[in-house]
Amino acid sequence: MLTSDERNRYDRQISIPGFGEAGQEKLKLAKVVIAGCGGLGSPAAIYLAAAGVGAIRIIDHDKVELSNLNRQVLHWDKDIGRSKVRSGQEKLSQLNKNIHIEPINKTITGKNAGTLIAGFNVVIDALDNLPTRFIINKAAVELAIPFIHGAVYGLEGRVMTVVPGKSACLRCLYQGIPPPEKFPVLGTTPAVIGAIQATEAIKLITGIGKLLTNRLLIYDGLNMKFTELTVNRKIDCEHCSNQAGK
Repeated sequence: MLTSDERNRYDRQISIPGFGEAGQEKLKLAKVVIAGCGGLGSPAAIYLAAAGVGAIRIIDHDKVELSNLNRQVLHWDKDIGRSKVRSGQEKLSQLNKNIHIEPINKTITGKNAGTLIAGFNVVIDALDNLPTRFIINKAAVELAIPFIHGAVYGLEGRVMTVVPGKSACLRCLYQGIPPPEKFPVLGTTPAVIGAIQATEAIKLITGIGKLLTNRLLIYDGLNMKFTELTVNRKIDCEHCSNQAGK
């Protein structure tokens, strides 16, 4: 049940057709994991917190560095040297005091990934490397938790939503693993992609709209255009092939 303050606070989104108070109540009860508290995790967390998602777990093992500040908008000059998840928790709690922010200062591994996301409604991939993305993708598929992939490079970004048992997963999309590199990025790129990821999460939770399942949305900021590619589910995918119909 929403309070009068919550009805007032979220009035503009409650008035969206098909959303209503029922949708807001679903957000209030929802639990979302954001894997990564950097360029993508910052805008995704900000908009999910502002929308009233009841519980947000942010996972990251890094500390804030000066070179992060062109894009990781949850972190400020005063946060340099601090844990990213503690810095993020501070800002998000100030943004919306009525929700619970849980900081997890850990490295995601094949051993702990399932434990870190179990019991949550949605997982947002705000990571910066494909091997760890695959770990989270596999855990999310095995636990039947929807997973929203996002990635950026320079002025380009990508988003895809995975609904286990119903759509292609990240392993269906990517096969090889590129060598690690220091990649370029303009701060507005993760802002766009992170906001789209948050939108997909809100749609998943409230049950409105059409999701980016079996579709890879590509943002080209340099030429300011969006392109959509179809992603086919692989019948022999090592992550999701045994999830058909589940």
